[in-house]
Amino acid sequence: MSEEPIDPDSILEARQIGRQTAAGQWLIRDISLAVHPGDRIAIVGPTGSGKTLFLRSLAMLDDIQEGELLFHGNPLKDKELPEFRSQVVYLQQRPVLIEGTVEDNLKFALQFQVNQHKSHDIAAVISLLSTFDRPESFLQRQSSALSGGEGQIVALLRALSLSPQILLLDEPTSGLDPGTTKQFEAIILKWLSTSDQSPAFVWITHDHSQADHVARQIMTFPEGTISPVQESP
Repeated sequence: MSEEPIDPDSILEARQIGRQTAAGQWLIRDISLAVHPGDRIAIVGPTGSGKTLFLRSLAMLDDIQEGELLFHGNPLKDKELPEFRSQVVYLQQRPVLIEGTVEDNLKFALQFQVNQHKSHDIAAVISLLSTFDRPESFLQRQSSALSGGEGQIVALLRALSLSPQILLLDEPTSGLDPGTTKQFEAIILKWLSTSDQSPAFVWITHDHSQADHVARQIMTFPEGTISPVQESP
């Protein structure tokens, strides 16, 4: 375990995280990151440098072989994972949707006990759909008829409906056209600016210009170094 002092202001803190293969080869090692309320962090780096491995570790979707994760300063217990995953939401590159309509998918996460205190805000959903130039009738589209980009829009709306503290975004705009990508970015930034709980994101992107646009800090792999985004003159 790390002997570094705990960051009392962080929502999520990764301390010297390491992931290795069954044969013992290190895939990532000694990577640390503290995510605070309101943080906008982009992760960039070449394919195969460990970006997704690290993000999945932050989401506690895969075991780590070295280091530790702290949520609000405390190690997570197994019984706390459902609550954690309702507050730290992972949005993968290829979204998984259930059979049924778009609205069925938006309501899906709310059926779990940990989310039953949260409501399906149809007015908020319709407002977000209009930002994506999608009519209210889009809610009745079958998930099987959606394009990859439309599926990613649904996955984002579903994630935001949980009012998470942190969004973990794994190249979420890779299947979107440039116009929809700008809309997607605008929705995320609006969510950050209008939420009353100062949420944060960690966003993997292969596009350095996108990282400069959406983030305030950039984490570069494979080194895991962090630097502030340079303000445009």
